[in-house]
Amino acid sequence: MQYKGKHLTADMYGCSFDALNDLDFIKEAIFTAVKEANMTLLELSHHEFGGAQGLTAMALLSESHLSIHTNPSLGYAAIDVFTLSQTSDPNRAVLVLKKLLKPDKIKTTQITRGDFRLQKDMKPRAKVSTTPLRRVKSTGAKVLNFLGRKAR
Repeated sequence: MQYKGKHLTADMYGCSFDALNDLDFIKEAIFTAVKEANMTLLELSHHEFGGAQGLTAMALLSESHLSIHTNPSLGYAAIDVFTLSQTSDPNRAVLVLKKLLKPDKIKTTQITRGDFRLQKDMKPRAKVSTTPLRRVKSTGAKVLNFLGRKAR
C-alpha cells in the first residue's frame, strides 16, 4: 500500500490591500484556481472579519480542500491546498492564485501526506514509560525527610 496526498502551502507577501479585502474577488479566484487545477468544488464557505482585518474562505473539494486566509493590512495571504487525487494539481492552483493576487514575494512548502509503504506502518508508534509506584513513594519520603531536617 503506497498512497500519497499532495499538500501545498503558500505564503504570499505584498499583495494588494483591495484584492485581499474583497470577498467577491477572493471567491472568483478560488473558483478559477479550482477549475484550472482539475478539482471539483462541493461547497464554498467564508467569513469576513470586518474593516481591514481580512477574510477566510474555504473550498470543500471532492478531492479535499483549498483555503485562503487574508490579512490586507499586511498585504499577506496564507493559502493551503490539499488533494488526495492523482489527477488534481495543487501547484497549478497556487500558480493561478499567484497570478491573480500578484504578490511581491511567495514562499511555498510542499508536504507529502500518507506515505505508507505497508499496512503496519499506518499504526502510530507510541512509547509508554512507567515509573514503579514504590520509587515514587520512596522519593516522596526522601523529600519529607529532607524538609524535616531543615525545620529542626
